[in-house]
Amino acid sequence: MRQAKIIFKGEEAGIISQHDNGSFSFLYNPSWTEDSRKPAISLTLPKQKAPYQSDHLFPFFYNMLPEGSNKQVVCKLNRIDLDDYFGLLLVTAKHDTIGAVNIQKIEMI
Repeated sequence: MRQAKIIFKGEEAGIISQHDNGSFSFLYNPSWTEDSRKPAISLTLPKQKAPYQSDHLFPFFYNMLPEGSNKQVVCKLNRIDLDDYFGLLLVTAKHDTIGAVNIQKIEMI
């Protein structure tokens, strides 16, 4: 399993996971869902206490990925398979993204 923290405007909003079977889940932090002042990270991922589940990377996160020749260069330089969308997300969404969301890889022990 691979996991990453979802950072919204500098605060941890939740965790995205890629499970060993290739499926994905996203779970908001309880403190995020309980605070009415904190928004959903996306219209497609409204705040809820239950985790979101998907067989594919959620469209919100998929749309953060580079495309075309930029994707090819990033994958080649970082030795990431072109079909490893989660790996690509971990590499490209760490810092300067378009929008308020960044991704921080959680190192598994």
